[in-house]
Amino acid sequence: MENNKDIHIMEALGNAKVTVVNGKVISIDKPIIKTCPLFLKHRNIKELNEDTIKKNIEFRIQSFGLFTKDRVVEEKEQIVSFGTSEIFMTALNKKMLDAVVIVSDCAGTVITANPYLVQGLCGRISGIVKTTPIKEVIERINKANPNGDILNEETAEINQVKGVLKAIELGFKNIGVSIAHPEQLKEIRQIEEEYNLKNLKNNGEDGIKICIFGVHTTGADFNKYKSEIPEYDLIANCASKSLYSLLKTDENLKDVLKVQAGKGVPIYALSNFGKDLLLERFKELDKKIYICTEDNLPDIQEMPQ
Repeated sequence: MENNKDIHIMEALGNAKVTVVNGKVISIDKPIIKTCPLFLKHRNIKELNEDTIKKNIEFRIQSFGLFTKDRVVEEKEQIVSFGTSEIFMTALNKKMLDAVVIVSDCAGTVITANPYLVQGLCGRISGIVKTTPIKEVIERINKANPNGDILNEETAEINQVKGVLKAIELGFKNIGVSIAHPEQLKEIRQIEEEYNLKNLKNNGEDGIKICIFGVHTTGADFNKYKSEIPEYDLIANCASKSLYSLLKTDENLKDVLKVQAGKGVPIYALSNFGKDLLLERFKELDKKIYICTEDNLPDIQEMPQ
């Protein structure tokens, strides 16, 4: 963990790849979209460009120590109504999940049952591509995570499939996992199926249940993974035109979507388990809620451009 140079790469606002070295933003790739409803609403960012992205990342570094030894690791504040971390936080608080497998800067893949650690580590980040382990942050995570684990403290490896296997090894049964790569779907479902077949057959143990939450979908071509889409329990649309189009128009997927939360950057429940988690999140909101049935989902206010 001792490094003179720590490097962190995150696909952030507009899916722009941002590189931070030793706490300083050193490069920003061009974003693939120019607007985002979430950042317009919460940070009043009207256009995503190199300047606005840099200012936002620097704000995160200064305000909660993103990518640095000063990283805040626990948080109770709800940043958005239906973020991945908020939904997982509610599910852990309500004992609908035993643990979740998440990704954090400064630590990589983390397995935890602490809902406030989930919110602290994931509430203000997006797609972490690469990160460097930072000793002080890892120590704070471990202190707040007595029943969980970090996949690899020495390398801060990001590997959600290995994280699921580690969660099973730790004895968790109802496991949530965030995945940014659709190709991991089949592997995780196979792990779930094989574990349940083996253990139920041999000793009658309770099986495991895995909630797969698709995140950071902007830029992903879901036409390549059309048959795998029903394997998600929950998925964020982000700015994925292919995901929206397939769920909207594909005859084989028309009955997959159970519940949609939000219209700016919506979250979709694609299984009954995902539906239960999403509805439980609705119940926890201290806001007015408008509920109606709709056959023609998904419905997006305006696709980010």
